Amino acid sequence: MAENKGLVPEKYDVNAKWDACLDLTVRRFVYSSFAGAFGGLLFFRSPVTRWASVALGAGVGIGSAYTDCSRIFYGYDAPASQDGKQ
Repeated sequence: MAENKGLVPEKYDVNAKWDACLDLTVRRFVYSSFAGAFGGLLFFRSPVTRWASVALGAGVGIGSAYTDCSRIFYGYDAPASQDGKQ
């Protein structure tokens, strides 16, 4: 199987795309959760608002990773506007 590795073009290598996407998702989830936790400790006193800032950071990280993963898999970015103009 090692000799067949060069036969698959990079744009069709689904395993490499999944590896990149999972790595990107985990990293962005963790880093943005830490950023939300730090911001919550810095700006908020209530435990509820601190956890909300962690959740917001995690959501931003997952959303950002989802956008980049869709670009990795489908090869294009989301349209700039709904009417087709740029």
